[in-house]
Amino acid sequence: MESIIIVPPGNAGPQDQLRIAPGERIVFGREVPESHLVLAHEGVSRSAGEIAAQGTFWTISNHSPEQTYVVENPEGAGEHVKIAPGRLDAPVPFEFSRVVLPAAGDLLSFDVWAPRHVHGVRRGAPGAAVTAPAFSLDRTTRYFAVLAALCEPRLRSVPHAPLPTIDQMVQRLRPCWPAVSRSSVAWNIDYLAVKLGMRREADTADEKQRAHGKKESLASLALRFDLVREDDLVVLAPAGSRVGR
Repeated sequence: MESIIIVPPGNAGPQDQLRIAPGERIVFGREVPESHLVLAHEGVSRSAGEIAAQGTFWTISNHSPEQTYVVENPEGAGEHVKIAPGRLDAPVPFEFSRVVLPAAGDLLSFDVWAPRHVHGVRRGAPGAAVTAPAFSLDRTTRYFAVLAALCEPRLRSVPHAPLPTIDQMVQRLRPCWPAVSRSSVAWNIDYLAVKLGMRREADTADEKQRAHGKKESLASLALRFDLVREDDLVVLAPAGSRVGR
């Protein structure tokens, strides 16, 4: 089963994502096989680097002799890792990341997801086995705020209330996430679908129908297993107005 998902620049949908299992590698660069990550920019080296899946995390190698790459945490406040020229197999700790490459005056980026990131809680006697959680969700992240906004109508009213549209979710999220956009909401919905182990819709399905089906499946799963509760809706409040639960 794949553990790392690479989202190319201008990704049009799940069919364009590259998925690799533990022990597998993907090379990225200007001239690499089509099954790898092709970055068609004259400022990118023919073989610029490599990404390797290592279970719940991944490593990156920088094949450039001169350029430093940066791996950013989109959820963080400027949190990032520098990958020096020639650095091999640098571990990346972020659950999802943005790899940024300088390219002849431009900055080229692509995303990497590690949706099987887990956070264990140690309980019981020392040395006792710890049961992995069925669904590992970080309630401080933007993807959880997106999930809360998606489920809010059914948490506040009737179980079968209509789900919000992407535009309605953008408006609902703006107080806690001023820079939110339609594309960022859609990106997080795609990420949640992968993280929660939902089956990919057939590529032959209508795009609008597929997007609605993904939202419906996400909301159904989250509400059925109490992944989002009514008191979690506090994540949608403006940051400065939140109080401890």
